[in-house]
Amino acid sequence: MSKKLKSDIKRGQVELMVIDPNQHMTYQPFLPEAAAGSISPRHGVVPLRQALKLCTILTGAVTEIDHAERKLVVQPFVGPSREVEYDEVIVAPGSVTRPLPIPGLADVAIGIKSMGEAIWLRNHVLQRFDIAATTEDPAVRRKALTFVTVGGGFAGAETLGELEDLTANIVKNYPMLDADEIKWYLVEYANKILPEVGPEMGAYAARELTKRGVDIRLGTTLKSCIDGHVVLTDGEEFDTDTIIWTAGVMPHPMLKKTDLPIGPRGHLECNTRLQVATGVEAGKHTIGEVVDGAWGAGDSTQVPDTSDFPMDWCTPSAQHAVRQAAVLADNVYAKHVGRELKPYEHKYIGSVAGLGLYKGVANTYGFKAKGLLAWLMHRGYHLSRVPGTGRKGRVLADWIVGFFTKREMVQLGEIQAGREPFEAIAAGTDPARAAKSVG
Repeated sequence: MSKKLKSDIKRGQVELMVIDPNQHMTYQPFLPEAAAGSISPRHGVVPLRQALKLCTILTGAVTEIDHAERKLVVQPFVGPSREVEYDEVIVAPGSVTRPLPIPGLADVAIGIKSMGEAIWLRNHVLQRFDIAATTEDPAVRRKALTFVTVGGGFAGAETLGELEDLTANIVKNYPMLDADEIKWYLVEYANKILPEVGPEMGAYAARELTKRGVDIRLGTTLKSCIDGHVVLTDGEEFDTDTIIWTAGVMPHPMLKKTDLPIGPRGHLECNTRLQVATGVEAGKHTIGEVVDGAWGAGDSTQVPDTSDFPMDWCTPSAQHAVRQAAVLADNVYAKHVGRELKPYEHKYIGSVAGLGLYKGVANTYGFKAKGLLAWLMHRGYHLSRVPGTGRKGRVLADWIVGFFTKREMVQLGEIQAGREPFEAIAAGTDPARAAKSVG
């Protein structure tokens, strides 16, 4: 949008302000690869000030939107909150991990929605091997080498696939450990995994993960996990240090602090022109009662899916978010210059998923692929979608270097400790004890 309004911005007639609690955008499909070390975490994010040079960047969290008064409240990192007045507002906060009231979940599980979580998860998983290699307690060893992923969609299957591949390789550097001691569980409430790639490719992915030693529990849920003691609804019980929670997402809680229309599932209601509106029917081009000056796109919106894909509303995926952003920018500009708005229409092209190095599944335009070809399709698609030529080059360089070298197994758990070692030294205590492990 800033490119379309470049002249107006330079003349001071228009100001585009981007408000976000982070100073970067995360390309979330790269989170599993960042957790596995296939790409540098810095290369999976895009600095907003570098990418949006024509925009005013305000780093802070939006805590309230009063659209009736055309103003919102922003809470910066430091200092009091401030009000920002606007003429048009685009609400696209994305989704957050959906928790469930499972005993112990909030205390021991980790999501995979941010680069910080991906870095933490990588350090945590790698550190389990040092714990297992140095302990003399077999129970501690079993617990350290047992890993659980809850949720069999894209996030869960791809994260498990990448990390299982990582652990299968790094265990070779621990002669005191046996690869058979590593236990990976995939717990999924439905009776299939990766529904996005279709039943045939989903079944193939399940078979391949099973061949790699993954214990897949379909039709099963996590009953409790207090202190890492996992209890499944199928009766299985065991201890683990690692629970990766990917069982769905939900709209950003910030939407509750607005006077905009919210659907029954907590999403911002929008029509196919991506205007906030009420009375919009699922799967149809109904305009509804438009809320003037308010727009929405991405995971936190409820937009009718008018394609031949058997869904009433667009799913919370990067595929929709990226496409909707382009249509939304065109429509905001079209309204600015008095042109006709266009609906968001898309043709379902299918999906691709990576399951570790040289492993994947794909179902695009009816063409089904698996193994190396699907893995190449997966990487090629996401490389084409990540913003910025420089970012593409950095990611590609990571992949090329990784092809000719062994997997990186360094964990930097001390970054979680921050200033604790210095504080310990200043207090006259042992800094090694202060720099406690991650998890």
